[in-house]
Amino acid sequence: MNAATVCKMTIEPTSRTQVSANPIWRPKTSNSIRGGRRRNPSCFRLAARSSLIIETVEGQAPSESDSIARRLILLRHAESSWEYPSLRDHDRPLSKAGQADAVIVSQKLQQLGWIPELILSSDAVRTRETLKIMQEQVRDFLEAEVCFISSFYSIAAMDGQTADHLQHVICKHSKDEILTVMCMGHNRGWEEAASTLTGASVELKTCNAALLEATGKSWEEAFALAGPGGWKLQGIVKPSNSV
Repeated sequence: MNAATVCKMTIEPTSRTQVSANPIWRPKTSNSIRGGRRRNPSCFRLAARSSLIIETVEGQAPSESDSIARRLILLRHAESSWEYPSLRDHDRPLSKAGQADAVIVSQKLQQLGWIPELILSSDAVRTRETLKIMQEQVRDFLEAEVCFISSFYSIAAMDGQTADHLQHVICKHSKDEILTVMCMGHNRGWEEAASTLTGASVELKTCNAALLEATGKSWEEAFALAGPGGWKLQGIVKPSNSV
């Protein structure tokens, strides 16, 4: 069994001006076939096990592009504990309820077949612990390349910047043959990004995962063709029936 590739990356938040000038917003069409997966040679290897209660979203028309479908999972970390008030916010661990929720959501993602090939995660303790539990439950998660992005922690608190920043980081680290990416982070940025990308009003409580899909021969093209509001919201995976 292959171990998951893990690297630690630090990326400064990208401003709106930088993102809007990025050529990935220039649409182009092309067909593509999926090739073999490549690993990032700068990363080293780590170790989870593979991804219902899902809210389906109706009324979104299928894409007219002939390009490959690309799937994006926006997962908010599981519930954290406030048992140790002296800890920095960055260092708070999961609560027992949060640990249980991470188990359930990982199993539901597996049932749906939404298994990430690349995982980009905040380096906060609660996101690390959420990922570790998911890896322990769903062995297919071991096949994913994992990069901890320190800026995911801070960007989530900055109004209106998370969607652009996620686009920048995904396009920087994902290869064309990777078709499913999971980004793990925090509110308010994560539900704001899900809403911006899909054009829907998305609420992400702890350990909720928004399932987004667009098409393109590359991640750059997928973002360009979809634009803000153009990603299809395929559903929201929750740990229980409660809203």
